[in-house]
Amino acid sequence: MPVQGLSNVMGVLATAPATPLLPDSRGYFGSFGGAYVPEILRPNLQQLDQAFAAARSDPEFWAEYMRELALFSGRPTPVTPLPRLSQHLGGAQLYLKREDLGQTGAHKVNNAIGQALIARRLGKRRLIAETGAGQHGIATATIAARFGMEAVVYMGAEDVERQRPNVFWMEQMGTKVVAVEAGARTLKDAINEALRDWATRHEDTHYLLGTACGPHPFPALVAWLQSVAGTEARAQMLALTGRLPSRVYACVGGGSNALGIYQGFLGDPQVQLIGVEAGGRGPASGEHAARIAGGQGTRGIAQGYETLFLQTSEGQMVDTYSVAAGLDYVGVSPIIAHLHQQGKLAIERASDSEVVAAVKLLMRFEGVIPALESAHAVAGAIRAAAQLAPTEQVLINLSGRGDKDIFTMASALGDDSWASFLRHKADAMMAAKTSAEVHHV
Repeated sequence: MPVQGLSNVMGVLATAPATPLLPDSRGYFGSFGGAYVPEILRPNLQQLDQAFAAARSDPEFWAEYMRELALFSGRPTPVTPLPRLSQHLGGAQLYLKREDLGQTGAHKVNNAIGQALIARRLGKRRLIAETGAGQHGIATATIAARFGMEAVVYMGAEDVERQRPNVFWMEQMGTKVVAVEAGARTLKDAINEALRDWATRHEDTHYLLGTACGPHPFPALVAWLQSVAGTEARAQMLALTGRLPSRVYACVGGGSNALGIYQGFLGDPQVQLIGVEAGGRGPASGEHAARIAGGQGTRGIAQGYETLFLQTSEGQMVDTYSVAAGLDYVGVSPIIAHLHQQGKLAIERASDSEVVAAVKLLMRFEGVIPALESAHAVAGAIRAAAQLAPTEQVLINLSGRGDKDIFTMASALGDDSWASFLRHKADAMMAAKTSAEVHHV
């Protein structure tokens, strides 16, 4: 890396917004999108659409957004070369866009800050959100605390169990976490409950939707706010290496982190954009969340928009699965579906076993602990790297860090010492509670 370019790489901040990805007058990107909601929510969506348009045309909004990202979230996040892993794989040179280093440890905070600023402009003092991996919930709780707003986060009961550390921190910041027991008890069900809440309290409440899905204008709004990652990454790669990457990888659940990084390179046809979905336990098992890869997703309308869903022939949404809670979702962003249909985006899948192996490699060779969601992108890049020439550069969007996944990873790795530690701590806590109750009596 040219040493003289280091300050330029570290100092890039997306001071000007990317050209927004906007739908047509119906809220559609090609043949995907729209707004299919109860009449009671239409005024709220129209109000939000107007506020989004006003923000896009107001330089002061973007300036305030950038100040908050810089002073609170620590942007810009760096691009990190991976020389040891690249050498081990024997092919392309790998780089990480480090969204894991931002406040709350994931890209979700970018969207949370921007939407909270818009909610504040609208006079809304209550935020509601859905979350799977918990990172969007953490981001919402963090911004609610910073801005002095009330927050309620809906989370599938299955994900509450998988992501207990994030639940703990949300509650400590004053956010109410509602465990959703309906359906598969995961992200799809949390979104349903959040929409029901918004329908009953739309006057004082803003639904801070966490990904680029749902009814218009949410997909365009979330994608625009996340574009800071791609704008930074493009300038950083040029400053760091003097050229653009040949490939950009991102994991794809709803699609917000992927659209964030892709927007830096959509105008560069020589850069191949690749999304990696959750392959779970394999396509034949039915336990996965691969909507596009393998062609199992079919067109449908649910949760306020039209896109590709995993569903039965009768249109009933099926249960999904992934080792990564944030990718365990039945649909995909209408923008992602549109870009793929246009041939601008390739979609692959990575299995749970590939993802766990990618986590181990990234930790051992580079000392970076990725979120299980982000590790899908790492797995896709690792799979391709050895087949590419050493002159090629591959950029991976590391959308989150892996602290939250310690329980899942310890189980996947069969770490007996961690299980023993948890049993010991649980026994100690129960003993302390019993002692306190005895003394109180």
